[in-house]
Amino acid sequence: MEKTDFRRLSEQERLAFRKQAIRLINSGKSKGEVSEIIGVRAGTISIWWREYKEKGLKGLISKKKGVKSEDKKLLSTEQEKAVQKMIINKMPEQLKLDYALWTRKAITELIEREFGIIIAVRTMGDYLRKWGFTPQKPKKMAYEQCPKKVQKWLDEEYPEIKKQAKEEKAEIHWGDECGVKNQCNHG
Repeated sequence: MEKTDFRRLSEQERLAFRKQAIRLINSGKSKGEVSEIIGVRAGTISIWWREYKEKGLKGLISKKKGVKSEDKKLLSTEQEKAVQKMIINKMPEQLKLDYALWTRKAITELIEREFGIIIAVRTMGDYLRKWGFTPQKPKKMAYEQCPKKVQKWLDEEYPEIKKQAKEEKAEIHWGDECGVKNQCNHG
């Protein structure tokens, strides 16, 4: 018989082949003969037989292939929750990081400092996506800004501030969140 490509079969069809192999072995056929009849390697028949002997019919049911997602994670669930809480409740400066905004690099440094786990920046992006954090770009002007109120403040309140600064021989510095960092923050 020609070899069977099990990748193209449904799980029910594969299970039927496995059960047939066990029936043939139980009827006195050798594993080699069964492998010829069914069209799979003799080693595969041996694996099926071993699983059947250890677990019964449950041993013939396919297991999910690949690595479990929990096994691939660098952070435990508790660590993930702790990092998310820090990101939501604090700014990087408050946690003694040299960043004004949360970036993937800032979070990787935070994780390394807090948990001693080194995570690649790209992997950090995967974590952030999974947690529901999306990349944001600062707008040029706050959407809540009202130009009339700004002009009123400049005309009425700012002159007093300027006068006080002159009396105290102080300097006035202007800044906003758009000018903190001259880098693109999204992936």
